[in-house]
Amino acid sequence: MMRTYVVGGAVRDALLGLPVKDHDHVVVGATPDEMIAKGFRPVGKDFPVFLHPKTQEEYALARTERKTAPGYKGFVFHTSADVTLEEDLVRRDLTINAIARADDGTLTDPYGGQRDIEQRVFRHVSDAFAEDPVRILRLARFAARFSDFTVASETNALMKQMVAQGEVDALVPERVWQELSRGLMEAKPSRMLEVLRDCGALARILPEVDVLFGVPQPEKWHPEIDTGVHVLQVIDCSARLERELPVRFACMMHDLGKGVTPSDKWPSHHGHEDLGVKLVENVCKRLRVPTECRDLAVMTAREHGNVGRGLQLRANTIVKLLERCDAFRKPVRFVQMLQATECDARGRIGPSGSYADAPFPQMAVLETALAAARGVNAGEIAQACAGQPQRIPERVHAARVSAVKLALKLVDDDQSPE
Repeated sequence: MMRTYVVGGAVRDALLGLPVKDHDHVVVGATPDEMIAKGFRPVGKDFPVFLHPKTQEEYALARTERKTAPGYKGFVFHTSADVTLEEDLVRRDLTINAIARADDGTLTDPYGGQRDIEQRVFRHVSDAFAEDPVRILRLARFAARFSDFTVASETNALMKQMVAQGEVDALVPERVWQELSRGLMEAKPSRMLEVLRDCGALARILPEVDVLFGVPQPEKWHPEIDTGVHVLQVIDCSARLERELPVRFACMMHDLGKGVTPSDKWPSHHGHEDLGVKLVENVCKRLRVPTECRDLAVMTAREHGNVGRGLQLRANTIVKLLERCDAFRKPVRFVQMLQATECDARGRIGPSGSYADAPFPQMAVLETALAAARGVNAGEIAQACAGQPQRIPERVHAARVSAVKLALKLVDDDQSPE
């Protein structure tokens, strides 16, 4: 007899008192032909998944699986009308995701998911967890969403074993980026990096970030001192301010240069901005990061120090910054860089102080400068330079400098600090 159950996140979130967005269903005691006869539309490629004829929600036949190759694609799935609900649930990643709810509301929880929800613990259902390295990324992402949960010691030990056996190295870049980007958009993305670091996966996936932990910074400006801790605080600040994904990714990437500055330049890390550019480019190439996120991250790594000094810059230097950042053609991206740098400035919390609620007037100043410089009519200047086209860039630049000086009420450049 065919029976259907709601499984996974919908059951978990309902038990946590959270809004339920999507419902996944598992079907026990049915065959593909029986599903089709009832009007379900097959859509699964690797195993039978069907869309409900009215709700369009997914219904998957109960299945078992067998590991056949490294990585997350090396599986053979078996579906049959005699596969039990418990056999289907045991293949799932975490106990909190291995609870099923029948149509009458009855819960089937053979692996202690309700207990772990009450105790706020991430625990793997079975040793089958070790067969799919994506589950490490998923658990880390869940940690960013459910930040009050901890990882069971036996689960962390299993993840360490998976890392040591090279399972994480078999992950394809697109899947790594998918999980990282989703984790960055959760309420506390720092937890994702902490979980990955605790099991050793961060050193394999993002070694450029992993190496930042233990690298000191000047306590006068960085009460948290540790660069890795600073990065965690910066990305959490971006989440707190509800910034978009490109900004959050730029926050995670902004200080990579500090991981390669010579130790004789510690703790100041002079020149780390330029050093970080190539590292950010390498990460983006390796993980196939979307262009929008890559370009903002590169720009933020290169310019966040200049933006931080925005209140001391001359008008001429500000215009050069705008030109270098292509801010006249892409003003939104420039503002996103300001947002990432604001998070950098405010993500500094330690025993000796906190910048979490510190003002960031540089944003308003540079936004004002951008608006003033964009108000310059380059077309009119070009017409005025008829016969001397080589002078157009110089004249446009000079007009923008004058506009910025006027808007910001700056003194003559010769008397202003760089």
